[in-house]
Amino acid sequence: MSRLVFGLHPVLEAMTGRRREVSLVYTSEDSVEKQARVSNVPCERKTKPELDEIAGPNARHQGAIAVVGEYPYVALEEIPMSLVLALDSVTDPQNLGALVRSAHVLGADGVIVPKDRAAQVTPAVVRASAGATEHVRIAQVTNLVRALEELKERGAWIVGSVAQGGKAPWELDLRESTVIVVGAESTGIRRLVAKVCDLHVTIPMIAGGVGSLNASAAGAVLLYEARRQRS
Repeated sequence: MSRLVFGLHPVLEAMTGRRREVSLVYTSEDSVEKQARVSNVPCERKTKPELDEIAGPNARHQGAIAVVGEYPYVALEEIPMSLVLALDSVTDPQNLGALVRSAHVLGADGVIVPKDRAAQVTPAVVRASAGATEHVRIAQVTNLVRALEELKERGAWIVGSVAQGGKAPWELDLRESTVIVVGAESTGIRRLVAKVCDLHVTIPMIAGGVGSLNASAAGAVLLYEARRQRS
């Protein structure tokens, strides 16, 4: 089934990433038209009103729309076990997009998402990630607990992010094969997921009256600390 990807960067990344088929691009932007020629993707020049009609109401297309195939999730075993981000019940598309973007720029090997009761890679997520979804390996798993147990058997340390009671990020050794688990903002990681984790980490709140960071910010902080230790 084909779907639409909106936005200048997401459309450009869809063509350059080559993770999935891009069958057609509609655009009013010269940069997109040029990349379509380089990537050998059919391209049709459109006016803004024409793009508005194709995209539908409230879609911020920035002058670029791509018709693409289904998102190519990878199998769990296709993700290398150096640094991985696992998401437990993250349902907000903006958070998922931001987390995938952080995973990409901070050099994570992949992202794991549950198949049910969690956000999936949709056009909104692609746009929120600025197209990073077209470069990051994302595995969709039926049972997150079982997937984490499998990764433990492959030699990875499972580090769960919790609001209270965990060690500070810099107190942990994140240089080995590590899976960082981040949960939903309202509930955090579920009890069974927390139980399978080898270690728990808590990001200290230095100031202010807010109890914790949101999911996307917490994931970025933990990935950055892992990357800092490794550099």
